[in-house]
Order: sequence, then C-alpha cells, then structure tokens
Amino acid sequence: MDLEVKGVAAARSQTQLYSGRKNSLKQGWTSRSWAIQNSCLPMVPPLDLGSLVDSDEEDKFSPAPRGTVHDAPRSQPTLSYIMPCQRPYIQHHLNEAEQDTIPEDLPAPTGKYKLKYQQYASEMKDGYKQYIQRSAEKPKPGKGPEANKKVEGACLDDLITLDRKALLQQGYADSPYHRRSSAKKSDVETVALEKKRQTVAEQMMVDHLSRIRTNSTLTENDLSQKVEFEGRVLSRNGRDACRELIGFFFAHDQSLTVYEYRMFGKNRTSVLPFIKKDVYCHQYGQRKGEQYELGDFYTGATLTFLSCDHPSLPKSIKENALLRLRITSIDQVALDSLKAASAEPGREDPVSQEAQDQLVLQAIQEKLKEQLHTKGVRILTGLGKYFQRLDKEGNGLLEKTDFQQALETFHLEVSEQDFESSWLILLGHGHSQNKVDYGEFKRAIFGEMNEYRKSFVRKAFMKLDFNKTGTVSVIDIRKCYCAKKHPRVISGHSTEEEIKSSFLETLKDACSKPDEVSYGEFEDYYEGLSVGIAGDEDFVNILCTPWGI
Repeated sequence: MDLEVKGVAAARSQTQLYSGRKNSLKQGWTSRSWAIQNSCLPMVPPLDLGSLVDSDEEDKFSPAPRGTVHDAPRSQPTLSYIMPCQRPYIQHHLNEAEQDTIPEDLPAPTGKYKLKYQQYASEMKDGYKQYIQRSAEKPKPGKGPEANKKVEGACLDDLITLDRKALLQQGYADSPYHRRSSAKKSDVETVALEKKRQTVAEQMMVDHLSRIRTNSTLTENDLSQKVEFEGRVLSRNGRDACRELIGFFFAHDQSLTVYEYRMFGKNRTSVLPFIKKDVYCHQYGQRKGEQYELGDFYTGATLTFLSCDHPSLPKSIKENALLRLRITSIDQVALDSLKAASAEPGREDPVSQEAQDQLVLQAIQEKLKEQLHTKGVRILTGLGKYFQRLDKEGNGLLEKTDFQQALETFHLEVSEQDFESSWLILLGHGHSQNKVDYGEFKRAIFGEMNEYRKSFVRKAFMKLDFNKTGTVSVIDIRKCYCAKKHPRVISGHSTEEEIKSSFLETLKDACSKPDEVSYGEFEDYYEGLSVGIAGDEDFVNILCTPWGI
C-alpha cells in the first residue's frame, strides 16, 4: 500500500513497514509480538530552544551552536507509531534532548525585569505580613463590643496598604491631560453658565413684574439693584446636594430669593422658585435672629432658613428643621458697587466674635492637618461611617461623648482645651439639648475643601448619577473611571486595571453598602484626598483626568 501525506510520496522503507504490518496481522500476529520485532523506531527531532532570548536583546541575537540541534536521519520514515514497550527508550532520548536544548550562553535578564521581580517580591512579602497581622487580630466570636472596639483601633494602624492605594490618585496631579484641554472646556462652560444665569434672571424678573400683586410697588429699577449668587444645599443627600441654585439679594428692601435651575436632556430646562422672595433672618450662629444684610453675602457664607417656612421644599429637605445654603460664587462687581453705595455701621461686635471663633477653629484644623496628610481618606471616610452608625435617630445630632470617643478610636490627638473650645463654639451656634450635628463638627474640627474644589466633586458625581437618585452603583463607577492618563500607566510601572482596582478598593472601603456609593461617601473620599493637595489646579486635575470632566 502506498501512503502519501500532503503530496509527498512515502518512503520505500515506510511502505514496507505498513505492508509488513498488514501481512503480520493477516498471519495472526499480536500487537505485542509486532512491537518487539520493531522496537527501534525513530523519534521526532526536538525543537531548538537555544535561539529564544530576552525581548530586549533581540538586536544582539546570536544563534545557538549547531551541535545542540539534532538532525533527523534522512533514511528514517516520516511517520511512526509508538508502542508501550518503547517508552523507556523514548524517555531516555527526551532527557538527553532536554539537557542539550538549554544553551550555556543564555543572556542574563535585563534591568527592567530585575526591577519588576524585586517589586513583585517586596509586594508579596508586605502583603503576606499584613495578612498574618490581620488574621492574628481578628476578633473572636463572643467577646463583646469592647473586643471589637479594640480590634477596630488596631486595624486602623495596620491598613497602611489602603493609604498607599488612595495616594495613587494624587499621581493625576502631574498629568498634562487637563492642562491641554482646560482652556477649551472652560470656554464652553463659561458660555453655558452665562446662559443659565440669564435664563434664571429673566424668569425672576417675569415672576416679580408680570405676576405681581396689585398692591406691590416694585419696579424694574428696584429689582436691578441686586447681587446674584450661586449656592448649594449642605446635605449628605446626593440629590439635594447637587441641586443647581441661583439666588438674588435686593439692596432696596434687604430681601432675597432663590431659584432652582433644572435641565432635562440637552435642550429642555425649567426654572422654579426654591426660596420665595422675602426678608429673612439668621437661624444659626452668633447672629441668630438678626436680619440678613449685604455684608452676609460672600463666597463660602452659609445662609440658614427654617424648613417649616417653605412648604414647597422637597420632602427630603423638610425632614431637617434647618435648611443650610452655602454660597459657592457671587457677582463680586455688583457686590462691591452696592457696598460702596450703602454703609452698614454697627456690626463690629458680632463680626469680631465670629472672626475670633474662626481663628480658634483654624488653629485646631492646622494641628489635625498634619495627622491627616497621608491618611486623610481612610480617617475621614471612616469617621463618616462611624457617625452614621451612632446616629440612631437619623437627624445627624450626636452628644459630646460620641465625638470624644470617635477621636480616640481613630487616634486623633486633640487637646482637652481645644476640644472644649470648639464644643462651646458649636453650642453657641444654636444647638439645643447638648447635641451637635456631626457634619458641622467635622467641618469645624477638620475644615473642608474650598468651594472651587467642591464644585468639581459635585460635577464628577453628577456625571455618574445620570438618574439623579443621589447614589451611584460601583458597576457604573468602574465603567466611567479611566486610568489611561495616570503617569504610572503611561510609564509602564502599573496597568490601567491596577490603578482602577486600587481606586475602587479604597472607595468601597469608605461605603456602608458594598455595591453603591452615596454622595456623602464620595465627597468624604475626595475631602480626605484634598488634605494632601496644596494647589487647587492639582486637585482639579485629580478629578478631571479620570472622570473626563
């Protein structure tokens, strides 16, 4: 029988081999007797691995010596069958081939791979040590809350890996991405902002001139003597915190009004009254009960209102007795013009007292800032979860002992004198029943980001929360987060997935639910990250580069 493989004629010896086998089977030979008689069959020539070298040394390639390559005998057939009795013989030749195919002149690994191996080895050792420490300090069941409290404090010192992963986000401060595109984006945003302000101002004029009561004497000239400002609701509720508010303070009668700007899709907008036009007084702080004046309006000022006085407010806002609005930006030209035209004497004492209180709080903040410099994310997000667990009633108010225990649990050193001073300042702001809102406590003790930084935090969250529910799923965050522009990814020291996983791990550690992130938790994360960033533009880069805003 002639055998032909892929157009190549079989060798004569191979033809005889198959024909001989056929005859032997006809004669009644068994497979074992046939294998004994044909025990010396050829083997497939081994693959030459000597020429495989490191990718960085391809330019210096030198072929392996020819003596290491086994050439197949030309007289042997191309096809062969291996029988069980041939395994020792073949294994012997395979061992010889393995020894021969390892070249003696194999080049040494390059420096890049040596560095990667050293980093990998050190990370594995650190991870194993931390795993051993955490395993040894896990609370045993049935030991009570005191044991859990001790373990929580011990783990706080051991979770250094989370701090390092959170600090990776600071690498975006060196990214040139935002610097190249900021000019173009700022122009577009400026045009959109002016259009929004114009729309709200026109609606305000229509409401107070066209739909005015017959007994009113307001004129267009009276309404033009105003200061326009933008504001936000101080709330951990994401839906309320991201509301776009624009207000007006009228100098002729010391009244104010606030409107909410809503956008549906790309072209549909609506402007609705949020705070009706009236004369209002301070409901919080040293000047509680005094009427709002022109000097009370500046970037960073907080306006307080009683929720019960505004029945049209959303239900989530009316749950709190006090509505706090923070002024994020203001028309400084109009403000200076109105201040020059009107003098406001008689405010020296309250202003000086507020200034003194602010100096006391700033001194405490500077001391704590040093402790939060490298671990601000972990501590501030941990405090947020800690206070939420203590707030059983859900009104945000906690007692003095709760705050003292929190500082002790998170190893924050605040002297007794500083704590008492800050506590008296907070109580003097109008809190009753010897309780203080824990959001106000955090802002007083640790400080907070300026409004320029907060505006980008809200912008990033609003991009993620496209349904405007106040919470974002971790899946959506993973989809929207982009680490391609991170310097470590560009340099090749880390992959995009490693940077993304580090961010998600530290963010999920700050959340009370494993599958979603609230606005308050998102803000706390970047609040802690902001502590170690000196420049505003560097912090803006950290937000704009991965989120594409």
